[in-house]
Amino acid sequence: MDNENKVLDDYGDSAIQVLEGLEAVRTRPGMYIGTTSARGLHHLVWEIVDNSIDEALAGYASKITISLLDDSVVEVCDDGRGMPTGINEKTGISTVETIFTILHAGGKFGGGGYKVSGGLHGVGASVVNALSSWLEVHVYRDGKEYMQRFENGGKAVEDLKVIGDSNLRGTTVSFRADETIFKETTTYDYDTLKQRIRELAFLNKGLHLILKDKRNGLSKENVYKYDGGIKEYVQYINKNKTPIHEEIIYVEDVQQDITVEVGMQYNDGYQSNIYSYCNNINTHEGGTHEEGFRLALTRVINNYAKNNNFIKKDDDALSGDDVREGLTAMISVKHPNPQYEGQTKTKLGNSEVRKIASNIISESLDKFLLENPNTAKIIIEKSIVASRARLAAKKAREMTRRKSGLEVSSLPGKLADCSSRDASECEVFIVEGDSAGGSAKMGRDRRIQAILPLRGKILNVEKSRLEKILGNNEIRSMITAFGTGIGEEFDIEKLRYHKIVIMTDADVDGGHIRILLLTFFYRYLKPLIEQGFVYAAQPPLYLLKQGKEEHYLYSDDELEALKEKIGPNAKYNIQRYKGLGEMNADQLWETTMDPEHRILNQIDLDEAMEADLIFDMLMGEKVEPRREFIQENAKYVTNLDI
Repeated sequence: MDNENKVLDDYGDSAIQVLEGLEAVRTRPGMYIGTTSARGLHHLVWEIVDNSIDEALAGYASKITISLLDDSVVEVCDDGRGMPTGINEKTGISTVETIFTILHAGGKFGGGGYKVSGGLHGVGASVVNALSSWLEVHVYRDGKEYMQRFENGGKAVEDLKVIGDSNLRGTTVSFRADETIFKETTTYDYDTLKQRIRELAFLNKGLHLILKDKRNGLSKENVYKYDGGIKEYVQYINKNKTPIHEEIIYVEDVQQDITVEVGMQYNDGYQSNIYSYCNNINTHEGGTHEEGFRLALTRVINNYAKNNNFIKKDDDALSGDDVREGLTAMISVKHPNPQYEGQTKTKLGNSEVRKIASNIISESLDKFLLENPNTAKIIIEKSIVASRARLAAKKAREMTRRKSGLEVSSLPGKLADCSSRDASECEVFIVEGDSAGGSAKMGRDRRIQAILPLRGKILNVEKSRLEKILGNNEIRSMITAFGTGIGEEFDIEKLRYHKIVIMTDADVDGGHIRILLLTFFYRYLKPLIEQGFVYAAQPPLYLLKQGKEEHYLYSDDELEALKEKIGPNAKYNIQRYKGLGEMNADQLWETTMDPEHRILNQIDLDEAMEADLIFDMLMGEKVEPRREFIQENAKYVTNLDI
């Protein structure tokens, strides 16, 4: 009873903490920028860039320059109107200081400053300021240059002041991320920034975006400006594909203050790649704008096909999958008040957008098909062939169905299954060849580790339709072993192993097999990668023996470092492993399969579009890009167990 009173006494008025302004951001940075890892660090740049993009969307800015400077400093410069410099009547301080120190202050709220604003959170400048060791803003407007500096997590060093005359116009923000917050890294990755800046240039036609790297005396620069906007975006995505019609179908219109822009083109492949955006945010999970597009596309193509006697009126209609086969499409909407839903807030939820997008796209696509009968014929015929193939695939798919997760008889004969039925602890190793498969079967933990050996290289799914893919024995074995089904029947809940580990030799052939497997997963079992179930094992490259000591080494750098450590006069033997089959069961377990000691790399395909371009490049006819990718394949994975 006394203890109970003590707890109540301690919990008084003074126990309630009030976090003033930016303190809240520093205490819980993850709530504002998602994470304090490298991704969160780059998010700071986007928050500042989004403010400049808003000026461009409003028609006032035409050029934005992002520069990486020494000492982890970023500078973002635009030629917009320049932030307002007067005293803000609500806060009693300058509007510039208000924007950088008051959460949720800015032109994005209440419809006053911007009709449409980019970005997701609208917390921008103040959050970046809070998470920086210092931030400096220079405003150029009304013939003057104004400056204000903030330090130690957003505290103003002095009031906004005029530091000179200037005939420039715009805003320049420089900041240095606080390394006490971003403990993992404060180093910006040029390629990560380049990818998003290129994307922003495509999504905002005519906008001039420049990325500069001035670190360590460099003068690296990329300039992006696309007057064709997403029309050029579709061209870029299709650069490794073969389009079946030359002209990119382009739609742009405004209804109820909502702008809908669509670019689309069919290629001779079998995958559809549909990317959607709202206010420059990639809506990975789709939403009402994508639904409106899909509805319009299916309806218009079916109507055209029936009205022009490509299919009879009483025939089955072409399905959504049929009309999307080989389609690359970009859907971009600009909405004054977007509502997002879904786990990652990247699904557009505004119900009115479905009808508006559907109306705009239906009207324009209908007109395009009527005015371009040759292109229309090519598209309809491709959809009809896809429809026939879909029915054939349905029959093939039935052959891969499993009656029940517990009926071992329905599992592939070559699978050495594990005894546990708890998917969360089960792992399946996909290995090439019987010799590696034999060592893996003997060396594994039979309770939680299953082994599925494959014979040779699997089919390149990039160049095949689903019915051919499902006729391939190796692919059927994998689908059956995983238990999820494929296509319309795919069900992640039925996954039998929460770690699917690709275990191939550490040579070019092994790398190629890994890519073929990843291509299959990416195209047909994508949720397995998205939800983090797919891994790559990292077997050692060398075994260095010195007396009774054995050292397994996983890279040339590790080998050189060890040789340097033991000195040039030491006696040792080095064995270079050409394949997993050269290891006995104990060695394979110890180096590559034992959860306590192995290096396991989780496959992360965060950027779907870049991944798509990579797979196109790898699985196309050109050999050189594939070889280069295999050699630096490690950069597409992140270490999980060490």
